[in-house]
Amino acid sequence: MAKAPTVIGVITEPPAPTWWKANRHKAFGVTGLLIGYLIGTHLHGVPEQRPDTPRPGHTTPAPSTPGPHGTHTALGLAA
Repeated sequence: MAKAPTVIGVITEPPAPTWWKANRHKAFGVTGLLIGYLIGTHLHGVPEQRPDTPRPGHTTPAPSTPGPHGTHTALGLAA
């Protein structure tokens, strides 16, 4: 005579996930996009400060008295 089948385990279906477990990746994604948008549109860099008057294109002042320039040649003599 054949043996009766032996029960090894019982398979049960797990309960359905809650709304949070099923949709938390969507909630985090939307929250991250919203925070990124707010940071990108509301945080500006330091505004560029422009001087009130234009600056000269050179850095050395003009001589106060006219006369020969103090330019020296390669031999060390005044030109």
